[in-house]
Amino acid sequence: MNAPKVTVYTKRSCPYCVRAKALLARKGVAFQEIDVEGDDALRSWLVERSGQRTVPQVFVGDRSLGGFMDVDALDREGRLDPILRGEAA
Repeated sequence: MNAPKVTVYTKRSCPYCVRAKALLARKGVAFQEIDVEGDDALRSWLVERSGQRTVPQVFVGDRSLGGFMDVDALDREGRLDPILRGEAA
């Protein structure tokens, strides 16, 4: 089973974005970073897709995991790694 693509939507000078990227990097997860700053259409799409107005927003495949606090909580609960490997629904 192939690991799903991880995408992190960010803005410059966002401390939670830095923390989310660092958490994924510590886990050895490759991810695509997309800067939404100044792109109103992309920000609107992100709000529609995730239901959140804040960044970062972390997606694994088509699944929105939420922001840094959400991803960190999943990690602390031991639920993040299976999601990143594509093993969890």
